[in-house]
Amino acid sequence: MLYWILGFGKSYKFRCIQYRNLGYRHNQRYNLVNVKLKWVKDNVLDTVVTGERELRAAWVIVSTIAADPGSCLPIYRLSGRRRCQLGLPQDLKVSTFMRRYPNIFDEFHVPDSGGTLVPWFRLTPDVTRLNQEAIAVFRQNQKDFLDRLCKLLMLTKDLILPLPTIDQLKWDLGLPYDYVDSFIPNYKDVFSLIRLPDDRVALKLISHPNELAVSQLEMNALLQQKEEDVIAGRLGFRVGFPRGYGLKRKSIKWLEEWQRLPYTSPYSDSSHLDSRTDVSEKRIVGVFHELLHLTVQKKTERQNVSNLRKPLNLPQKFTKVFERHPGIFYISKKNNTQTVVLREAYDRHQLVHKHPISEIRDRFACLMKEGFLDRSRGLYKQDTATSLGEDESHMFEAESCENEFESEEESEAHMFSEYESDETTHRS
Repeated sequence: MLYWILGFGKSYKFRCIQYRNLGYRHNQRYNLVNVKLKWVKDNVLDTVVTGERELRAAWVIVSTIAADPGSCLPIYRLSGRRRCQLGLPQDLKVSTFMRRYPNIFDEFHVPDSGGTLVPWFRLTPDVTRLNQEAIAVFRQNQKDFLDRLCKLLMLTKDLILPLPTIDQLKWDLGLPYDYVDSFIPNYKDVFSLIRLPDDRVALKLISHPNELAVSQLEMNALLQQKEEDVIAGRLGFRVGFPRGYGLKRKSIKWLEEWQRLPYTSPYSDSSHLDSRTDVSEKRIVGVFHELLHLTVQKKTERQNVSNLRKPLNLPQKFTKVFERHPGIFYISKKNNTQTVVLREAYDRHQLVHKHPISEIRDRFACLMKEGFLDRSRGLYKQDTATSLGEDESHMFEAESCENEFESEEESEAHMFSEYESDETTHRS
């Protein structure tokens, strides 16, 4: 019954024709209405973005060190070609960044052939245990991550994405930093690595179950027993605005009419849609609604989707839908970038449905904050020749800061403050 409702099996052709005709009729009636809703700062959703870049950078470094056979690396191995994976500002040295968190990175020195002391880093026991938990969580949820990657490729018209494009989204999808070597080879019957005409390597989806071609919006409607709306394509998005947000009567009327327009699944053919209409725009909103649902924390940086226009068959300036629909998407301007957050996924600053890997990241962020504050209070020795890992690590409960809500000023005052200069350390 479920497959019939969603258009699989014998009725799939009928559903496509039905949607095609609906889309054609509405294309002739609905042009792209020139309405632009104002952007309003949302301090609550800004907190879910603050510090994300530092968290991601620290986690990549942890994963890199943990993957080394000796579980320790010299600084030049971390700040060379791998630096581009960290996303840190160019004026911030990797060593400076790592020294901010002495309860995560244990620094020691080894003389090179000329007798010069070279900084090396290894992981502290606390973060080693947390990394092992993260690996276990990934293994336990491997099918979930497989489905996320499959659905990402299913959104594309050719079931293909270049690896650099996937790399931009791998943190958001919850994939390990070395997923090409540690994850993809386990599914040779699902994925294939191919060479594109421009000589880039891409990932191609060669097989997938049909039941994955169901968007989250369709699934939510079915769970609410709205089968008729799914069949007819009458699906609307959940919309919410921050307190005090004022909508003009003209905007309210447009939004109500827009919600009643036909919904085109992001997994179905959209070549019949005219990009100059609101019907096409609703399809674009649906694509990004689904894409954000594929991420574990329902958000991603706007620049991460900049290379998806052609693979997703989107028109020029497709990211304008984020500004046009602030009730569905929130654009946070924290961290000197723009991050798109799916509003419906959050109850204030907490995810409505938290993925197990998100809980690991929350605990890791808590550990980073604790180390930064303790270092600021002078609880760690400045002499890096003494192994910082020998100091007792402070025990902590993840709940103590997982649910902590801070003001914008407080959030920027500690572990996400201005960058400090990198000081040269000497052995006494």
